[in-house]
Amino acid sequence: MTIIELKGVTKTFNAAAVPINAVQGVDLTVDEGEFAAIVGPSGSGKTTLLNLIGGLDEPTSGSIVIGGTDITRLRPGERTRFRLRNIGFVFQSYNLIPVLTAYENTGFIMELQGTLPAERDRRVRQLLDEVGLADRMNSRPSRLSGGQQQRVAVARALAPRPRFILADEPTANLDSHSTETLLDIMARLNKEENTTFLFATHDQRVVKKARRVITVEDGRIASDQRMREEQAAHG
Repeated sequence: MTIIELKGVTKTFNAAAVPINAVQGVDLTVDEGEFAAIVGPSGSGKTTLLNLIGGLDEPTSGSIVIGGTDITRLRPGERTRFRLRNIGFVFQSYNLIPVLTAYENTGFIMELQGTLPAERDRRVRQLLDEVGLADRMNSRPSRLSGGQQQRVAVARALAPRPRFILADEPTANLDSHSTETLLDIMARLNKEENTTFLFATHDQRVVKKARRVITVEDGRIASDQRMREEQAAHG
């Protein structure tokens, strides 16, 4: 089932002066359960494309439909509420709240959604166990390594069971061991929970795990390759 559909999406920055065409006429669909990577050189438009899909930015033209809702037609407040209910984010810089523990950070979005405490507690404990941090749930970010912080960020993104996860360079600040651990966790959760992951990345370790690789050049999709699962698993 298609959960993301872009039609004729463009994004132009600085239109009044010297326009920068970051995204140019992109058509793209992403199905439920995909584990896909958007790749391309710096300035190719991959992060802009991810931000458009996530409703963090508005296209200059075209439509972006998420699960049947055209988010380009939503008012800013409506779009914010839609993101809260439907989209999970994992950022390069973790974006954890420093004064909250791993447990509190993981449950933060669910709390904003008004999830009942008992249900939130079960889900948070389950996810922290699944990402290997059950014994660190009372630790604040300053007491966690970069890899551990990013695992908390993944648990937080997954906690409210979003339609999909957008991950922007999630391994950029991690060493090789932490990267492999994180990717294995996300690949397993993709299979076990059928959670859709869409990455923007330079990291070839992410690309090797992906089952679909979308290459962006000069704001356009240059290629879109679906990998065999066994190829993605073994690189």
